[in-house]
Amino acid sequence: LYDGSIISYVLGHSNNNQLVFKTLDQATVLLNGEHPLIHSDRGFQYTSKGFKRKIDAAEMTQSMSRVGRCIDNGPMESFFGTLKCEKYYLHKYKTFEELTTAIDVYIHFYNHERYQKRLNGLSPMEYRVKAA
Repeated sequence: LYDGSIISYVLGHSNNNQLVFKTLDQATVLLNGEHPLIHSDRGFQYTSKGFKRKIDAAEMTQSMSRVGRCIDNGPMESFFGTLKCEKYYLHKYKTFEELTTAIDVYIHFYNHERYQKRLNGLSPMEYRVKAA
């Protein structure tokens, strides 16, 4: 939530535990001894015992809003809306690999070049570097 950057992502053909666990594993490698909050919705992947074991092992605190109150996951929903509007809906992708490449390029752009008003006109990575 600090700078809105995308820390990790894994693309797949279905939304399942394996996809979520791979994404979490990718993110936990970058923790450097930190123990952040992890915000999610109440999907089955995030309420599973396997997910709870993984966040406990990483010493992370899980944050989930009550049913029907998506406040904790709002920033990610906002990002996905932006991704869809700025990239996905503007082009037809013929293959999964073509879509994956487009998303990879977009996330790099989003993190390093897309200026955001809430970050004082900086990109997420510029904001993070300036704060350090």
